[in-house]
Amino acid sequence: MYSLLLALIYVAFISLGLPDSLLGSGWPVMHSDLNVPISFMGIVSMVISGGTIISSILSDRLTRKFGTRIVTVVSVFLTAIALFGFSISSQFWMLIIFAIPYGFGAGAIDAALNNYVAIHYTSRHMSWLHCFWGVGTIVSPFVMSYALTNSTWNNGYRIVSFLQLGIGVLLLVTLPVWKTNGQNADANGESIGIIGALKIKGVPFLLTGFFAYCAVEATAMYWASTYLVEVKGITVDRAAQFASLFYIGLTIGRFLGGFIMNKLGDRRMILLGTCILSCGVISLMLPTGNQLVSLIGFIIIGFGCAPVYPCIIHSTPDNFGAEYSGAIIGIQMASAYVGSTFMPPLFGLLGSLISFRILPVYLAVFIILMITMTELTFKITAKKGGGNRS
Repeated sequence: MYSLLLALIYVAFISLGLPDSLLGSGWPVMHSDLNVPISFMGIVSMVISGGTIISSILSDRLTRKFGTRIVTVVSVFLTAIALFGFSISSQFWMLIIFAIPYGFGAGAIDAALNNYVAIHYTSRHMSWLHCFWGVGTIVSPFVMSYALTNSTWNNGYRIVSFLQLGIGVLLLVTLPVWKTNGQNADANGESIGIIGALKIKGVPFLLTGFFAYCAVEATAMYWASTYLVEVKGITVDRAAQFASLFYIGLTIGRFLGGFIMNKLGDRRMILLGTCILSCGVISLMLPTGNQLVSLIGFIIIGFGCAPVYPCIIHSTPDNFGAEYSGAIIGIQMASAYVGSTFMPPLFGLLGSLISFRILPVYLAVFIILMITMTELTFKITAKKGGGNRS
């Protein structure tokens, strides 16, 4: 039963990743069909992010009241409904309407499952959990590509909505399996809320570090192609192919990292990831005309990013206590979405005003902020007498 529950959680995280790369894959055609400027994708993504931020903050209260299993199932069905709504949308305003439940569902399941795995499973399983999110993000572009080739973008959303519905039904019929780790293990007690969580010593540093990491990851994801085209002179089609290797590097890195995480521990894995990440950024700074160096640099950045996110999340119950981790991880998810939503556009503005050559410097600033804040968090919580700090 233990292994079956873990498999179900992995499947649920695939469902979280499935929609994440659909909008970017289909938007070049969607905006034309909907008769809106290409820049309007930012409006849709902002609405989705707004929903995820709100539901992430509320996730601790929802989980304590209903339990992780109910929040997870409802959230998957909510995203399935939202994606089906996207598939029947013929006007831009319809996308905005359905983006709201999509954001609410994604944020709730993200925070609830991250906290559940952080409490009940080892860092190895946390790494593999996020590896399966990567599987979802890799599958979706192929689904959208198939739909665009054979029909319309609407059908791409419809296919993924049916996949989500199937996952939701699977989770629904297997609800009793969640009793493996205790039926009400995460549904008792009162939530300390945002203010209470922020008053805990070390939490503001943790949130700042997590915000900075997500700024690095999202900026590298979104601007890799533009950097390769504008700075390194790579053709648009080749740059798009090369940039996709960042996702693959991230996913493979999380899969391989799972084999050593239990031995090294969360803190050492974060330091190791930061060192690898920094090497990738430095390779982008090298004054060489060899395009292969930049390509390898983005792959290294993906590998370096791989352990940081899951290890920061997994260390939260150990650093601050399982009784507070639900509230803290919910706020962490909110800070993650703020970093990934607002920092890439900021780089786009700076790149347009100055030069896209500043990408490595921009990433380096947030890497320094990230490792400084996370190390401060570990040092503060170690003084408080927390658990394993390795």
